[in-house]
Amino acid sequence: MIRLVAAELHRLELRARMPFRYGIATMTDVPQVIARLTFELPGGRAGGLAADLLPPKWFTKDPRQPLDEEIAAMLGVIRGAIRRAAEVRAATPFAFWREVHTAQAAWAEAAGCPPLLAHFGTSFVERALLHAVCRANGTNLSAALRGDLLGLDLAALDPELAGMRPADFLPARPPERIHSRHTVGLADPITAAEVPAGERLADGLPQTLEEVVAFYGQRHFKLKVNGDAARDRDRLARMARVLGAVPGGAAFSLDGNESFREVAAFRDYFHELRADPALAPLWPQLLYVEQPWHRDVALSPALGALARDWPERPPIIIDESDAGLDDLRVALRLGYAGTSHKNCKGVLKSVVHAGRLARRRAAGLPAVHSGEDLGSVGPISPLQDLAAQAALGVTSVERNGHHYFAGLRQFPGALQEHARRHHPDLYVPMADGVPRLDLRAGELRIGSLNAAPFGVPGEPDLTAIPAETVV
Repeated sequence: MIRLVAAELHRLELRARMPFRYGIATMTDVPQVIARLTFELPGGRAGGLAADLLPPKWFTKDPRQPLDEEIAAMLGVIRGAIRRAAEVRAATPFAFWREVHTAQAAWAEAAGCPPLLAHFGTSFVERALLHAVCRANGTNLSAALRGDLLGLDLAALDPELAGMRPADFLPARPPERIHSRHTVGLADPITAAEVPAGERLADGLPQTLEEVVAFYGQRHFKLKVNGDAARDRDRLARMARVLGAVPGGAAFSLDGNESFREVAAFRDYFHELRADPALAPLWPQLLYVEQPWHRDVALSPALGALARDWPERPPIIIDESDAGLDDLRVALRLGYAGTSHKNCKGVLKSVVHAGRLARRRAAGLPAVHSGEDLGSVGPISPLQDLAAQAALGVTSVERNGHHYFAGLRQFPGALQEHARRHHPDLYVPMADGVPRLDLRAGELRIGSLNAAPFGVPGEPDLTAIPAETVV
Protein backbone atom coordinates (compact mmCIF):
# COMPACT_ATOMS: atom_id res chain seq x y z
CA MET A 1 0.00 0.00 0.00
CA ILE A 2 1.11 3.56 -0.70
CA ARG A 3 1.12 6.05 2.15
CA LEU A 4 2.64 9.45 2.88
CA VAL A 5 5.01 9.28 5.86
CA ALA A 6 6.67 12.71 5.98
CA ALA A 7 6.35 16.16 4.41
CA GLU A 8 8.08 19.50 4.69
CA LEU A 9 7.67 22.82 2.91
CA HIS A 10 10.57 25.13 2.06
CA ARG A 11 9.82 28.78 1.31
CA LEU A 12 12.02 31.24 -0.55
CA GLU A 13 11.17 34.90 -1.16
CA LEU A 14 11.87 36.07 -4.72
CA ARG A 15 11.88 39.47 -6.41
CA ALA A 16 11.20 39.93 -10.11
CA ARG A 17 13.77 41.78 -12.23
CA MET A 18 10.89 43.66 -13.88
CA PRO A 19 7.17 43.83 -13.04
CA PHE A 20 4.97 41.13 -14.60
CA ARG A 21 1.48 42.47 -15.22
CA TYR A 22 -1.16 39.89 -16.10
CA GLY A 23 -4.87 40.50 -15.80
CA ILE A 24 -5.62 42.46 -12.62
CA ALA A 25 -2.27 41.69 -10.96
CA THR A 26 1.30 42.95 -11.22
CA MET A 27 3.86 40.57 -9.75
CA THR A 28 7.03 42.03 -8.23
CA ASP A 29 7.70 40.10 -5.01
CA VAL A 30 6.50 36.51 -4.70
CA PRO A 31 7.23 33.44 -2.55
CA GLN A 32 8.28 30.12 -4.00
CA VAL A 33 7.36 26.95 -2.12
CA ILE A 34 9.23 23.67 -2.54
CA ALA A 35 7.63 20.57 -1.05
CA ARG A 36 9.58 17.45 -0.13
CA LEU A 37 7.30 14.47 0.54
CA THR A 38 8.34 10.95 1.53
CA PHE A 39 6.13 8.01 0.56
CA GLU A 40 6.00 4.38 1.50
CA LEU A 41 5.83 2.60 -1.85
CA PRO A 42 5.59 -1.13 -2.65
CA GLY A 43 9.38 -1.29 -3.10
CA GLY A 44 10.29 0.82 -0.05
CA ARG A 45 10.44 4.50 0.85
CA ALA A 46 11.11 7.22 -1.73
CA GLY A 47 11.05 11.00 -1.63
CA GLY A 48 9.57 13.33 -4.21
CA LEU A 49 9.65 17.08 -4.84
CA ALA A 50 7.19 19.68 -6.12
CA ALA A 51 7.60 23.45 -6.43
CA ASP A 52 5.74 26.56 -7.57
CA LEU A 53 5.46 30.27 -7.10
CA LEU A 54 2.46 31.53 -5.13
CA PRO A 55 1.23 33.96 -7.82
CA PRO A 56 -1.09 36.78 -6.79
CA LYS A 57 -4.56 37.14 -8.31
CA TRP A 58 -4.48 34.05 -10.55
CA PHE A 59 -6.35 31.37 -8.64
CA THR A 60 -9.19 33.61 -7.50
CA LYS A 61 -9.00 36.90 -9.48
CA ASP A 62 -10.55 38.68 -6.49
CA PRO A 63 -9.45 42.35 -6.59
CA ARG A 64 -10.64 42.91 -3.00
CA GLN A 65 -8.52 40.25 -1.29
CA PRO A 66 -5.23 41.51 0.23
CA LEU A 67 -2.11 39.82 -1.10
CA ASP A 68 -1.07 38.44 2.28
CA GLU A 69 -4.45 36.73 2.58
CA GLU A 70 -4.03 35.23 -0.89
CA ILE A 71 -0.61 33.83 0.00
CA ALA A 72 -2.00 32.42 3.24
CA ALA A 73 -4.83 30.78 1.28
CA MET A 74 -2.41 29.19 -1.20
CA LEU A 75 -0.23 27.87 1.62
CA GLY A 76 -3.37 26.65 3.35
CA VAL A 77 -4.55 24.52 0.44
CA ILE A 78 -1.07 23.02 0.07
CA ARG A 79 -0.83 22.14 3.76
CA GLY A 80 -4.41 20.86 3.75
CA ALA A 81 -3.88 18.59 0.77
CA ILE A 82 -0.72 17.15 2.35
CA ARG A 83 -2.52 16.43 5.63
CA ARG A 84 -5.40 14.78 3.80
CA ALA A 85 -2.90 12.72 1.84
CA ALA A 86 -1.43 11.49 5.13
CA GLU A 87 -4.78 9.77 5.82
CA VAL A 88 -4.84 7.92 2.48
CA ARG A 89 -3.86 4.30 1.90
CA ALA A 90 -4.05 3.13 -1.70
CA ALA A 91 -2.77 0.30 -3.86
CA THR A 92 -1.63 2.40 -6.85
CA PRO A 93 -0.38 5.96 -7.43
CA PHE A 94 -3.49 6.70 -9.48
CA ALA A 95 -5.78 5.49 -6.69
CA PHE A 96 -3.79 7.51 -4.14
CA TRP A 97 -4.07 10.69 -6.22
CA ARG A 98 -7.78 10.13 -6.82
CA GLU A 99 -8.51 9.74 -3.10
CA VAL A 100 -6.57 12.91 -2.30
CA HIS A 101 -8.37 14.77 -5.10
CA THR A 102 -11.76 13.58 -3.82
CA ALA A 103 -10.99 14.52 -0.22
CA GLN A 104 -9.68 17.94 -1.23
CA ALA A 105 -12.74 18.56 -3.41
CA ALA A 106 -15.10 17.66 -0.57
CA TRP A 107 -13.28 19.99 1.80
CA ALA A 108 -13.28 22.79 -0.79
CA GLU A 109 -17.01 22.53 -1.40
CA ALA A 110 -17.75 22.68 2.33
CA ALA A 111 -15.30 25.55 2.87
CA GLY A 112 -16.34 27.57 -0.19
CA CYS A 113 -12.85 27.32 -1.67
CA PRO A 114 -12.75 27.60 -5.50
CA PRO A 115 -11.68 24.31 -7.16
CA LEU A 116 -8.79 25.92 -9.07
CA LEU A 117 -7.25 27.09 -5.80
CA ALA A 118 -8.09 23.93 -3.86
CA HIS A 119 -6.43 21.61 -6.37
CA PHE A 120 -3.30 23.73 -6.45
CA GLY A 121 -2.75 21.91 -3.17
CA THR A 122 -3.67 18.54 -4.68
CA SER A 123 -1.14 19.13 -7.45
CA PHE A 124 1.72 19.45 -4.96
CA VAL A 125 0.95 16.00 -3.56
CA GLU A 126 0.49 14.59 -7.07
CA ARG A 127 3.77 16.00 -8.41
CA ALA A 128 5.77 14.81 -5.43
CA LEU A 129 4.18 11.36 -5.70
CA LEU A 130 4.97 11.11 -9.43
CA HIS A 131 8.56 12.17 -8.73
CA ALA A 132 8.89 9.60 -5.96
CA VAL A 133 7.45 6.80 -8.12
CA CYS A 134 9.74 7.66 -11.03
CA ARG A 135 12.74 7.76 -8.71
CA ALA A 136 11.88 4.46 -7.04
CA ASN A 137 11.52 2.74 -10.39
CA GLY A 138 14.44 4.41 -12.16
CA THR A 139 12.27 5.74 -14.97
CA ASN A 140 11.07 8.99 -16.50
CA LEU A 141 7.61 10.54 -16.49
CA SER A 142 6.83 9.61 -20.10
CA ALA A 143 7.44 5.91 -19.47
CA ALA A 144 5.53 6.03 -16.19
CA LEU A 145 2.46 7.58 -17.85
CA ARG A 146 2.50 5.30 -20.91
CA GLY A 147 3.11 2.09 -18.98
CA ASP A 148 1.24 0.39 -16.15
CA LEU A 149 3.39 1.82 -13.36
CA LEU A 150 0.76 4.27 -12.08
CA GLY A 151 -2.36 2.13 -12.40
CA LEU A 152 -4.04 4.77 -14.55
CA ASP A 153 -7.73 4.13 -15.22
CA LEU A 154 -8.90 6.65 -17.81
CA ALA A 155 -12.46 5.33 -17.94
CA ALA A 156 -12.85 5.97 -14.21
CA LEU A 157 -12.53 9.70 -14.98
CA ASP A 158 -14.24 9.73 -18.38
CA PRO A 159 -16.34 6.76 -19.55
CA GLU A 160 -15.87 7.92 -23.15
CA LEU A 161 -12.22 6.87 -22.85
CA ALA A 162 -13.09 3.25 -22.00
CA GLY A 163 -10.72 0.91 -23.78
CA MET A 164 -8.07 3.59 -24.27
CA ARG A 165 -4.64 3.56 -22.66
CA PRO A 166 -2.21 6.50 -22.43
CA ALA A 167 0.12 4.64 -24.79
CA ASP A 168 -2.59 5.00 -27.46
CA PHE A 169 -2.24 8.79 -27.64
CA LEU A 170 0.83 10.01 -25.72
CA PRO A 171 4.05 10.23 -27.76
CA ALA A 172 6.15 7.08 -27.76
CA ARG A 173 9.17 9.30 -27.26
CA PRO A 174 8.87 12.75 -25.72
CA PRO A 175 10.20 15.58 -27.90
CA GLU A 176 13.73 16.69 -27.05
CA ARG A 177 13.11 20.29 -28.12
CA ILE A 178 10.16 22.56 -27.50
CA HIS A 179 9.26 26.03 -28.73
CA SER A 180 9.37 28.52 -25.87
CA ARG A 181 6.37 30.86 -26.24
CA HIS A 182 7.46 34.21 -24.88
CA THR A 183 4.94 36.15 -22.78
CA VAL A 184 4.47 39.82 -23.57
CA GLY A 185 2.93 41.07 -20.33
CA LEU A 186 0.50 43.97 -20.20
CA ALA A 187 3.21 46.36 -18.97
CA ASP A 188 6.18 44.98 -20.92
CA PRO A 189 8.00 47.42 -23.22
CA ILE A 190 7.99 46.61 -26.92
CA THR A 191 10.97 48.74 -28.01
CA ALA A 192 13.90 50.40 -26.25
CA ALA A 193 12.31 53.83 -26.74
CA GLU A 194 9.54 52.80 -24.31
CA VAL A 195 11.91 52.14 -21.38
CA PRO A 196 12.36 55.20 -19.12
CA ALA A 197 16.03 55.90 -18.40
CA GLY A 198 15.66 55.09 -14.72
CA GLU A 199 14.09 51.69 -15.47
CA ARG A 200 16.72 50.34 -17.85
CA LEU A 201 18.04 47.00 -16.55
CA ALA A 202 21.74 46.21 -16.66
CA ASP A 203 21.81 42.49 -15.86
CA GLY A 204 22.79 41.25 -19.30
CA LEU A 205 19.30 39.92 -20.11
CA PRO A 206 16.76 41.33 -22.60
CA GLN A 207 14.08 43.69 -21.39
CA THR A 208 12.00 44.66 -24.44
CA LEU A 209 10.23 42.48 -26.99
CA GLU A 210 12.70 43.56 -29.67
CA GLU A 211 15.60 42.52 -27.44
CA VAL A 212 14.01 39.16 -26.62
CA VAL A 213 13.73 38.36 -30.33
CA ALA A 214 17.37 39.27 -30.92
CA PHE A 215 18.77 37.64 -27.76
CA TYR A 216 16.88 34.32 -27.78
CA GLY A 217 15.91 34.03 -31.44
CA GLN A 218 12.33 33.90 -30.21
CA ARG A 219 9.68 32.73 -32.70
CA HIS A 220 6.63 31.83 -30.58
CA PHE A 221 4.85 34.44 -28.46
CA LYS A 222 1.92 34.92 -26.10
CA LEU A 223 0.40 38.40 -26.45
CA LYS A 224 -1.71 39.59 -23.54
CA VAL A 225 -4.68 41.94 -23.96
CA ASN A 226 -7.03 43.39 -21.36
CA GLY A 227 -10.20 44.20 -23.32
CA ASP A 228 -9.53 47.92 -23.76
CA ALA A 229 -9.82 47.92 -27.56
CA ALA A 230 -8.02 51.23 -28.21
CA ARG A 231 -5.11 50.37 -25.92
CA ASP A 232 -4.90 46.80 -27.18
CA ARG A 233 -4.96 47.87 -30.83
CA ASP A 234 -2.07 50.25 -30.25
CA ARG A 235 0.06 47.68 -28.40
CA LEU A 236 -0.74 44.90 -30.87
CA ALA A 237 0.18 47.16 -33.80
CA ARG A 238 3.58 47.83 -32.23
CA MET A 239 4.05 44.12 -31.55
CA ALA A 240 3.02 43.30 -35.12
CA ARG A 241 5.91 45.38 -36.43
CA VAL A 242 8.36 43.43 -34.28
CA LEU A 243 6.86 40.01 -35.04
CA GLY A 244 6.79 40.82 -38.75
CA ALA A 245 10.58 41.04 -38.72
CA VAL A 246 11.16 37.68 -36.97
CA PRO A 247 13.40 35.54 -39.21
CA GLY A 248 11.46 32.57 -40.54
CA GLY A 249 8.14 33.96 -39.32
CA ALA A 250 6.43 34.09 -35.95
CA ALA A 251 3.45 32.43 -34.29
CA PHE A 252 1.45 33.65 -31.31
CA SER A 253 -1.41 32.96 -28.96
CA LEU A 254 -3.67 35.79 -27.79
CA ASP A 255 -4.41 35.75 -24.06
CA GLY A 256 -7.68 37.41 -23.12
CA ASN A 257 -6.93 37.32 -19.38
CA GLU A 258 -10.63 36.73 -18.49
CA SER A 259 -11.30 40.32 -19.53
CA PHE A 260 -14.85 39.84 -20.84
CA ARG A 261 -17.90 39.25 -18.66
CA GLU A 262 -20.49 39.45 -21.44
CA VAL A 263 -20.46 36.58 -23.89
CA ALA A 264 -20.98 38.61 -27.07
CA ALA A 265 -18.54 41.32 -26.00
CA PHE A 266 -15.47 39.33 -26.97
CA ARG A 267 -16.86 38.50 -30.41
CA ASP A 268 -17.44 42.21 -31.05
CA TYR A 269 -14.01 43.09 -29.66
CA PHE A 270 -12.30 40.49 -31.84
CA HIS A 271 -14.16 41.69 -34.94
CA GLU A 272 -12.95 45.21 -34.16
CA LEU A 273 -9.34 44.00 -33.95
CA ARG A 274 -9.67 42.06 -37.19
CA ALA A 275 -10.99 45.15 -38.98
CA ASP A 276 -7.90 47.23 -38.11
CA PRO A 277 -5.56 47.31 -41.17
CA ALA A 278 -2.52 47.81 -38.93
CA LEU A 279 -3.16 44.41 -37.37
CA ALA A 280 -3.76 42.49 -40.61
CA PRO A 281 -0.24 40.94 -40.65
CA LEU A 282 -0.89 39.32 -37.26
CA TRP A 283 -3.84 37.06 -37.99
CA PRO A 284 -2.15 34.46 -40.25
CA GLN A 285 0.23 33.91 -37.30
CA LEU A 286 -2.51 33.33 -34.68
CA LEU A 287 -2.43 29.88 -33.04
CA TYR A 288 -5.44 30.24 -30.71
CA VAL A 289 -7.09 32.53 -28.16
CA GLU A 290 -6.77 31.79 -24.44
CA GLN A 291 -9.61 32.30 -21.92
CA PRO A 292 -11.11 35.61 -23.07
CA TRP A 293 -14.19 35.22 -20.85
CA HIS A 294 -14.15 35.56 -17.09
CA ARG A 295 -14.55 32.25 -15.30
CA ASP A 296 -17.98 33.38 -14.02
CA VAL A 297 -19.39 33.13 -17.58
CA ALA A 298 -16.80 31.06 -19.48
CA LEU A 299 -18.70 27.77 -19.13
CA SER A 300 -22.22 29.18 -19.18
CA PRO A 301 -24.80 27.76 -21.66
CA ALA A 302 -24.75 31.11 -23.49
CA LEU A 303 -21.37 30.11 -24.94
CA GLY A 304 -23.05 27.31 -26.89
CA ALA A 305 -25.31 29.78 -28.67
CA LEU A 306 -22.34 31.99 -29.46
CA ALA A 307 -20.48 29.07 -31.00
CA ARG A 308 -23.41 28.44 -33.33
CA ASP A 309 -23.68 32.14 -34.20
CA TRP A 310 -19.92 32.63 -34.74
CA PRO A 311 -18.76 29.76 -36.94
CA GLU A 312 -15.70 31.67 -38.20
CA ARG A 313 -14.34 32.20 -34.68
CA PRO A 314 -10.66 31.42 -34.04
CA PRO A 315 -9.78 28.37 -31.91
CA ILE A 316 -10.52 29.39 -28.30
CA ILE A 317 -9.34 27.45 -25.26
CA ILE A 318 -10.02 27.53 -21.54
CA ASP A 319 -7.26 28.07 -18.99
CA GLU A 320 -8.42 29.33 -15.58
CA SER A 321 -11.80 27.64 -16.18
CA ASP A 322 -10.11 24.25 -16.35
CA ALA A 323 -10.51 23.76 -12.60
CA GLY A 324 -12.35 20.45 -12.21
CA LEU A 325 -11.95 17.03 -13.77
CA ASP A 326 -14.94 17.50 -16.09
CA ASP A 327 -14.54 21.15 -17.14
CA LEU A 328 -12.85 20.41 -20.46
CA ARG A 329 -15.65 18.06 -21.50
CA VAL A 330 -18.16 20.83 -20.75
CA ALA A 331 -16.03 23.37 -22.65
CA LEU A 332 -15.71 21.21 -25.75
CA ARG A 333 -19.47 20.79 -25.93
CA LEU A 334 -19.83 24.58 -25.77
CA GLY A 335 -17.57 25.08 -28.78
CA TYR A 336 -14.11 25.54 -27.27
CA ALA A 337 -11.16 23.93 -29.04
CA GLY A 338 -9.15 22.74 -26.04
CA THR A 339 -7.34 23.72 -22.87
CA SER A 340 -3.95 24.46 -21.36
CA HIS A 341 -1.62 22.34 -19.30
CA LYS A 342 0.01 23.75 -16.19
CA ASN A 343 1.38 21.40 -13.55
CA CYS A 344 -0.48 23.42 -10.93
CA LYS A 345 -3.76 22.22 -12.47
CA GLY A 346 -2.74 18.55 -12.40
CA VAL A 347 -0.68 16.17 -14.50
CA LEU A 348 -3.00 13.14 -14.45
CA LYS A 349 -5.98 15.34 -15.29
CA SER A 350 -4.06 16.52 -18.34
CA VAL A 351 -3.50 12.91 -19.42
CA VAL A 352 -7.28 12.52 -19.51
CA HIS A 353 -7.50 15.80 -21.43
CA ALA A 354 -4.95 14.49 -23.93
CA GLY A 355 -7.13 11.42 -24.49
CA ARG A 356 -10.23 13.53 -25.05
CA LEU A 357 -8.40 15.77 -27.49
CA ALA A 358 -6.93 12.80 -29.34
CA ARG A 359 -10.46 11.51 -29.96
CA ARG A 360 -11.49 14.92 -31.33
CA ARG A 361 -8.42 15.11 -33.53
CA ALA A 362 -9.18 11.69 -34.96
CA ALA A 363 -12.70 12.91 -35.76
CA GLY A 364 -11.30 15.93 -37.63
CA LEU A 365 -12.35 18.46 -34.99
CA PRO A 366 -10.20 21.29 -33.57
CA ALA A 367 -8.13 20.03 -30.64
CA VAL A 368 -5.64 22.30 -28.89
CA HIS A 369 -3.50 21.29 -25.90
CA SER A 370 -1.52 24.38 -25.00
CA GLY A 371 1.44 24.62 -22.65
CA GLU A 372 1.15 27.49 -20.19
CA ASP A 373 3.43 28.92 -17.51
CA LEU A 374 2.81 30.29 -14.04
CA GLY A 375 6.01 32.28 -13.63
CA SER A 376 7.79 28.94 -13.35
CA VAL A 377 11.33 29.56 -12.14
CA GLY A 378 14.02 27.70 -10.23
CA PRO A 379 15.77 24.36 -10.37
CA ILE A 380 12.65 22.20 -9.85
CA SER A 381 9.33 23.60 -11.09
CA PRO A 382 10.39 24.42 -14.70
CA LEU A 383 12.01 20.98 -15.03
CA GLN A 384 8.90 19.14 -13.89
CA ASP A 385 6.65 21.37 -15.97
CA LEU A 386 8.68 20.80 -19.13
CA ALA A 387 8.89 17.06 -18.46
CA ALA A 388 5.09 16.93 -18.21
CA GLN A 389 4.61 19.04 -21.36
CA ALA A 390 6.95 16.75 -23.30
CA ALA A 391 5.28 13.59 -22.01
CA LEU A 392 1.92 15.01 -23.10
CA GLY A 393 3.30 15.88 -26.53
CA VAL A 394 2.93 19.66 -26.12
CA THR A 395 5.62 21.37 -28.20
CA SER A 396 4.77 25.09 -27.89
CA VAL A 397 5.03 26.01 -24.23
CA GLU A 398 4.74 29.45 -22.69
CA ARG A 399 7.87 30.31 -20.69
CA ASN A 400 8.05 33.52 -18.70
CA GLY A 401 9.82 32.77 -15.41
CA HIS A 402 13.23 33.14 -17.04
CA HIS A 403 12.22 36.58 -18.37
CA TYR A 404 10.90 38.07 -15.14
CA PHE A 405 13.64 36.56 -12.93
CA ALA A 406 17.40 36.66 -13.58
CA GLY A 407 18.18 32.98 -13.97
CA LEU A 408 18.78 31.10 -10.71
CA ARG A 409 20.45 34.11 -9.05
CA GLN A 410 18.15 34.09 -6.02
CA PHE A 411 18.53 30.37 -5.35
CA PRO A 412 21.22 28.86 -3.08
CA GLY A 413 24.55 27.98 -4.68
CA ALA A 414 23.97 24.24 -4.16
CA LEU A 415 20.81 24.39 -6.31
CA GLN A 416 22.59 26.42 -8.97
CA GLU A 417 25.32 23.77 -9.08
CA HIS A 418 22.70 21.01 -9.31
CA ALA A 419 21.28 22.67 -12.44
CA ARG A 420 24.71 23.15 -14.01
CA ARG A 421 25.78 19.57 -13.33
CA HIS A 422 22.63 17.70 -14.32
CA HIS A 423 21.19 19.86 -17.14
CA PRO A 424 24.00 21.30 -19.27
CA ASP A 425 21.68 21.24 -22.30
CA LEU A 426 19.03 23.37 -20.58
CA TYR A 427 21.11 25.88 -18.61
CA VAL A 428 23.97 28.15 -19.62
CA PRO A 429 26.02 30.44 -17.31
CA MET A 430 25.56 34.19 -17.39
CA ALA A 431 28.64 36.43 -17.17
CA ASP A 432 28.90 35.89 -13.41
CA GLY A 433 28.36 32.14 -13.67
CA VAL A 434 24.73 32.08 -12.53
CA PRO A 435 22.74 29.58 -14.65
CA ARG A 436 19.90 30.74 -16.86
CA LEU A 437 17.72 28.88 -19.36
CA ASP A 438 19.60 28.35 -22.62
CA LEU A 439 17.13 29.45 -25.29
CA ARG A 440 18.43 29.15 -28.83
CA ALA A 441 16.40 29.91 -31.96
CA GLY A 442 13.44 30.18 -29.59
CA GLU A 443 13.79 26.56 -28.48
CA LEU A 444 14.76 24.72 -25.30
CA ARG A 445 16.70 21.46 -25.41
CA ILE A 446 15.18 19.13 -22.82
CA GLY A 447 16.85 15.76 -23.39
CA SER A 448 18.43 15.68 -19.93
CA LEU A 449 15.20 16.36 -18.08
CA ASN A 450 13.29 13.86 -20.23
CA ALA A 451 15.79 11.22 -19.12
CA ALA A 452 15.53 12.13 -15.41
CA PRO A 453 12.84 11.01 -12.94
CA PHE A 454 10.10 13.58 -13.59
CA GLY A 455 12.74 16.03 -14.78
CA VAL A 456 14.72 16.24 -11.53
CA PRO A 457 17.65 13.83 -11.02
CA GLY A 458 19.73 13.27 -7.91
CA GLU A 459 18.94 14.88 -4.58
CA PRO A 460 18.73 18.69 -4.74
CA ASP A 461 20.13 20.27 -1.57
CA LEU A 462 17.39 22.33 0.10
CA THR A 463 19.12 22.82 3.45
CA ALA A 464 19.76 26.53 2.87
CA ILE A 465 16.03 27.28 2.44
CA PRO A 466 13.92 27.62 5.62
CA ALA A 467 11.47 24.74 6.12
CA GLU A 468 8.39 23.80 8.12
CA THR A 469 7.26 20.26 8.91
CA VAL A 470 3.72 19.49 7.78
CA VAL A 471 3.61 15.73 8.38
